[in-house]
Amino acid sequence: MINASSKRQRLLMILAGAAVLLLVLDSAVLTPVMAAWRSRSAEIARLKKMVADGRSAIAREDRTRAMWAEMQQQAMANEPAKAEQDLVTAFDRWGRAGGVELGSIKPQWKRGASNRYSLLECRVDASGSLSAITRLLYEVEKSPLALRIDSIELTSRDDSGNRLTLGLLVSGLRFTPLEGRR
Repeated sequence: MINASSKRQRLLMILAGAAVLLLVLDSAVLTPVMAAWRSRSAEIARLKKMVADGRSAIAREDRTRAMWAEMQQQAMANEPAKAEQDLVTAFDRWGRAGGVELGSIKPQWKRGASNRYSLLECRVDASGSLSAITRLLYEVEKSPLALRIDSIELTSRDDSGNRLTLGLLVSGLRFTPLEGRR
């Protein structure tokens, strides 16, 4: 009987050792390998998306280059005085066409984020009816000049809302760095 009990104990010890060995193999080998597999799968998916995006960009190359060339042609003039004059003249023309009363136009030059360009920031104050203000904003947006509307402030000048005041901040792009001190 002692012999059967000893065999049973030996079998239980072997089974316990095998269970501990399997647990150690799972935590030391299997789990890290599965984590690395998932990580690599995610990296492969990310790289496949980047390749697809790159191929899409290559397919759009001609259209993108044409748009860039058009943007460069529509940028503000390289001479600061001419660029300011062009912008003031354009606002005057848009104001007269839409029936807007222009209060003030204040251009100011700003440095770009890099030395490759500068911005002509222009604050415009105008007043008129809703349709006239809308027409002015439409003209600014459809202008061939490289302009971006940065902010719009509308306030009513009467109780009925028939007379509105517009505060408009517009930036014009010029592909020349700002002159003067750095």
